[in-house]
Amino acid sequence: MKRSIGFGILAAGMLLGSSLAQANQLRIALGEDPDALDPAVGITFVGRVVFAGLCDKLVDIDGKLNYVPQLATSWSWSADNLTLTMKLRAGVVFQDGEPFDAAAVKANIERYQTAAFSKRKTELKQVKSVEVVDPTTVAFHLSEPNAPLIGVLSDRAGMMVSPKAAAAAGDKFGDKPVCAGPYQFKERVAQEKIVAEKFDRYWNRDAIHIDQLVYVPVPDGTVRLANLRAGGFDVIERVSPTDIPAIRADKNLALVVSPSILYYTISINTSNGAQSKNPLGQDARVREALEAAIDRNVLNQVVFNGEYVPNNQPILPGSTYYDPGRPAPARDLEKAKRLLKEAGAERAAFTMLVANSPQELQVGQVIQSMASEAGFDIKIQAMEARTLTDATQKGDYQATLVFWSGRPDPDGNISIWLQCDGFLNWGKYCNPKLDEALAGGRRSTVPEERLKFYKQAAAIYLADRPHIFLYNIKWIWGTTAKLEGFTPGVDGLIRPQGMVLKP
Repeated sequence: MKRSIGFGILAAGMLLGSSLAQANQLRIALGEDPDALDPAVGITFVGRVVFAGLCDKLVDIDGKLNYVPQLATSWSWSADNLTLTMKLRAGVVFQDGEPFDAAAVKANIERYQTAAFSKRKTELKQVKSVEVVDPTTVAFHLSEPNAPLIGVLSDRAGMMVSPKAAAAAGDKFGDKPVCAGPYQFKERVAQEKIVAEKFDRYWNRDAIHIDQLVYVPVPDGTVRLANLRAGGFDVIERVSPTDIPAIRADKNLALVVSPSILYYTISINTSNGAQSKNPLGQDARVREALEAAIDRNVLNQVVFNGEYVPNNQPILPGSTYYDPGRPAPARDLEKAKRLLKEAGAERAAFTMLVANSPQELQVGQVIQSMASEAGFDIKIQAMEARTLTDATQKGDYQATLVFWSGRPDPDGNISIWLQCDGFLNWGKYCNPKLDEALAGGRRSTVPEERLKFYKQAAAIYLADRPHIFLYNIKWIWGTTAKLEGFTPGVDGLIRPQGMVLKP
C-alpha cells in the first residue's frame, strides 16, 4: 500500500510539473501539508514556509540570526525596557488594497491577544497595550521587560494581516488569507496544493521575479527527490542527508545547505490526563534511563550519514545561549538498567508517536532498538503530521518524536514546550522554578546577563526531562539548476525575494 501511494504522489508531481512548466512558476515540494493559513492559528513549520511568501512581518532575521527590518524600518527600547517603539514602512498596502499603518499593527496585535482561536496569546502576554503614536509609529507598552518580543515579532505574531479581511472572516480567515507579503493567496486544495500569485502592489516588488508559487505536500523524501530529478518540482525542502550524493551528481540540480536552529525532541506526557499515568510519564528516573539508553552519535551516523548535530538542549551548540557545561551525555546502558530497576519498572512500556515519513520512522526504530537493550518496550505508531499534532494537543499520547523549527531568541525555543503555560506544552509539565528562570532571561536585553538565567533553566529541564532533545538538523534543499538567487536561512524558510527562475 505504501509503495502504491508513493507512486501515486510521484505521478501527480510529474503531472503537476508538466502542466505548470509553461508559466513562470516555482513549484515547491513540502514535507507535509500545512495547517491553517492564519498566523493566529498556525503552528506547523511548513505553514511558516508558505507564510514567507504570503505574509511579511514587522521584523525578519538574516542568515546569522540578526534582526533586520521588514514592515518595521527601525525600533528602540525605553530605558526601563518597558516600551518598544517601532517606525513603520510608509506606503505599504495589504493585498486587498487596505493601508498598512500603526492602526493596522494595533488591530493585529489585539487580534492575536484576544481572539478565542489565537495561539499567539502566550507569546504576547507581556504586551499591556499598543499605542498608535502616529500613522508610521507604534509603541508596545509592556507589563514587564520582555527582551524576546523582537524575536516574537519576527515570527507569526509579527505577521500583519488585513484588519478588514480578518474582521470579516473571523476564524475562517485561514481559508483565504490577506496579508502584506509579495504573493497573494489564490487557492488551496487540501493535501494537494497551495497556489499564490505575485502581488503587483507589494512594497518591495522589484525583488520579486517569479509570477506564481505552487506548494505541494509530499511526505516521502524519496518521492520529492524523484520529482525534482524528473522536473516536476523546482525546490524540495528537508532533503535527507543520504540523498546528498544523488543531487551533487546531477548536473541539472543544485544542492543548498545551511546550519539550522531546528531540533528534534521526544516530548513526554507527564501530566496531561490518563495517557501520562505510566512509569515514563510519572518518574524522572525512567526518563533519565531512556536518555541513557540512546546513543545520539550512532543515531546520527545510522540515519543521517553523520551530517546532523547531536544535541541535548533546545539551543544550537556553539551559539550564544548554549550551555557548554552540560553537553549531550554518552550512552550508558548499565546506568539505564540500574535506573529502571530503582524505579521498579524493569520492562517499561510506552507508545511513541512519529510522523509518517520514512526518515522519522527510521529514527523511531533506531531509538526503539537501543532502548530495548535497556529494558524498554516501545511501540512505534506512525501518523500523518496533522493527525499527530491533533492527538498531542489533546494529551492523547505518551511520547512523541517531534521537531521545532527554532527561533532566533532562546526563549522561543524553550518556553513554548516547557513553561507551565507554553502553547506547545502538550504534556502539561510545570515547574515554577523553571518559569522563574525563564522570566529572568526575558527581563534583560544584555546577552551575558540573560545567559545566566538560561543556564539555570537548563539545569532544571535537563534533570526533569519532560523532553529528551536529540539533534539539530542541517537545512538541505535540492533545487533545479535553473533557480538563481535562493538565499538559505538558518530558520529553513524559503524567502522568494531575489529568486529568479531561468528559462
